[in-house]
Amino acid sequence: MYQRLLEHLTMAVLLLDGELRVRWMNPAAEALLAVSFSRVEGINLDTLLGGDESIDQVLAKARDAFHPYTQREARITPVNGEPLTVDYTVTPLSENELLLEVEPRDRLMQISREEALTTRQETIKVLARGLAHEVKNPLGGIRGAAQLLERDLADPALREFTHIIVEEVDRLRDLVDSMLGPNRIVKHAPVNIHKVLERVRALLIAEHPGITVNRDYDPSLPDLSGDESQMIQAVLNVARNAVQAMSDAETPAPELMLRTRARRQFTLGAERHRLVSEVGVIDNGPGIPEGLKETLFYPMVSGRAEGSGLGLSIAQSILHQHQGLIECDSRPGHTEFRLLIPLVINCTGEAS
Repeated sequence: MYQRLLEHLTMAVLLLDGELRVRWMNPAAEALLAVSFSRVEGINLDTLLGGDESIDQVLAKARDAFHPYTQREARITPVNGEPLTVDYTVTPLSENELLLEVEPRDRLMQISREEALTTRQETIKVLARGLAHEVKNPLGGIRGAAQLLERDLADPALREFTHIIVEEVDRLRDLVDSMLGPNRIVKHAPVNIHKVLERVRALLIAEHPGITVNRDYDPSLPDLSGDESQMIQAVLNVARNAVQAMSDAETPAPELMLRTRARRQFTLGAERHRLVSEVGVIDNGPGIPEGLKETLFYPMVSGRAEGSGLGLSIAQSILHQHQGLIECDSRPGHTEFRLLIPLVINCTGEAS
C-alpha cells in the first residue's frame, strides 16, 4: 500500500542502500532523471548523476550522523538529461537505507519570473496608456494649428515647414500607438503554426539571403486557436531581432532554427494547461547582454543604437492576447526564444 502511494506522488523519491546505490525509485524520479528504474537498479547515485560528488557527500554525512539533511536550490546533472535546480531531502531510515526526496525547482522559479514579468508589463502598459493620452492630445492641437497656419501662408517655402510639422506629429502619434502594442481584437480561427513558420522563413530568406534558416517541426502538433496574421507578426519580430543581432555581431555562418514541440501539463503564469504549443526561435549569435535580460520585453528598450525597442514588446503583447508568453534563454553562441501558446482541448478530446 505504501509503495502504491509513493508511486503516485509527483515528488521524485529514491531509496538508497548504505553504499548509496539505487534500490528503488518512483515514476516521478524516473521522469525527473530521464531513466527507468530497471536500468539503474544497483547503480551508485553519483554515476546516475554524471559523477556529481557534492550530493554524495551530503548523503554520506546524513548516513553517518543518522540525521536528516535538506539542501535548497542544488544543481544536479542527470547523466541522461539537462542540468536541473532541485531541492532535496535525505532521511536515514536505518544504517543501510536512505530515503531521498527530490523536488525540481527550475519550473517553479521560471513561473515566479513569469509572474513578476507579467506584473511589470501590465504596470508599464497602464503607464504607457496614460502617457499616450497625455501626449496625443497636444499633438492633435499642434497638427490642427499647423494645418490652419498653412492656409494663411502664401509662400510655398513656408508651407513646406508646416508640412514638416504635420509629418513629424504623425510620426510621433504612430510611435505612441506602437508602444501600446496591437490594438485590434484577436480573431480566433484554427491556425497551422507550421504554415506561420514557413511564411516567416520565406520572408527571412528573402530579406537576408546569407542566413541559413533550418526547421525542426513536430508534425503531430495540432492547429491552435488564434489570429494567423498576428502570429506571423509575433514570430517575425522575434526572428528578425535574432537575425539583426547576428548581423550586428558579424556572426560567422549565422544560423537560425525554427522548432516546434508539444508540452503537456505545462504551467503558464498561474494556470496549468493540458497541452501547450512551443515555438522555438534559436540562433547562434553573440547572446543577449546581461544588462538587457531583465528588461528585454519592455517597450523602447533595445541593444542597438538604431533600434526602436518595440519588436519584442509587441510580440509579447500578441502572445498575451493568445493567453501565452515568450521565454528566453541566452548565452554566447546560443539564444533561444520560446513562444508558448496553450492549446484548448474540446469535449471530444481534440486540441484546437
